[in-house]
Amino acid sequence: MRAFLLRRFLHALVVVWGVVTVVFFLVRLTGDPAAVLVDPTATQAEIEYTRRLLGLDRPLAVQYGDFLLAIARGDFGQSIQTRRPALGMVLEHLWPATTVLAAAALLLSTLAAVPLGVLSATHRGGWMDHGSRLASLFLQSMPAFWLGIMLILFFAVELGGLLPAYGSGSLRHLILPAVTLAAAPLAQNVRLVRSGMLEVLGEDYVRTARAKGLAERGVIYRHALRNAALPVLTVTGLSLGFMLSGAIIIETVFSWPGLGRLIVQAVPGRDFPVIQAGVFVFGVIFAGVNFVVDVLYTVLDPRVRLA
Repeated sequence: MRAFLLRRFLHALVVVWGVVTVVFFLVRLTGDPAAVLVDPTATQAEIEYTRRLLGLDRPLAVQYGDFLLAIARGDFGQSIQTRRPALGMVLEHLWPATTVLAAAALLLSTLAAVPLGVLSATHRGGWMDHGSRLASLFLQSMPAFWLGIMLILFFAVELGGLLPAYGSGSLRHLILPAVTLAAAPLAQNVRLVRSGMLEVLGEDYVRTARAKGLAERGVIYRHALRNAALPVLTVTGLSLGFMLSGAIIIETVFSWPGLGRLIVQAVPGRDFPVIQAGVFVFGVIFAGVNFVVDVLYTVLDPRVRLA
């Protein structure tokens, strides 16, 4: 068990290192931030001075080495635009705004998917099954930004402001962005629960449980669902990564003051420290969630440790 966990932990570290490395080199392909920061009438000498001030005149390998050493110390430097610590700005936007939005969407997509998937599987071929599959296909096919705009038009415009179109501060502000963010993962989870349930409902141990006279609800939720939930558990971890990356678009559509919107605003200004700190935090969360999912997987199915 320890070797398994150590292996997974090292994998998580490699993932985070790979993400920050790719971002470090990608952001430097977007152009020179010194040219953005100085006045449009600045001379070449003034641009060179700003570049030296930011340390951008040094060889790229030296910048990369300093960048990794700084990350080890938890130092991502100061925002080029605001002159505030980049990591502090990222954490301020991560909590509570992005965390609350992602948690609400994750809960909605997971908790609603279980009963919907079970009902679809246990009523296979019925109107409930067909309706569930059609709705899942629709939600998975719709681009998140388009769905968000449609929800705004319906609930904020057609219904006379039933729900706010943008901003934060109350539960009503959270509903539309959370529903938009949860739509595609919810549809995916419903399909997974349905297919998992259909597979296990034909197993011998389910027939044995029924033959012993157990109530149908107990057979489904205590015996069948436990095994059918394994793929859902894996996808839920991946869904959180999807939600964090999808939050960049959703937060922009709904003007939600989260980390994704901060990164979007940092890109035009080539605010390297903020972009790198934001992507690093996303990478750590994504790798951490997958590590937890691996641990939970071994609890639900001990045979995984042997793999």
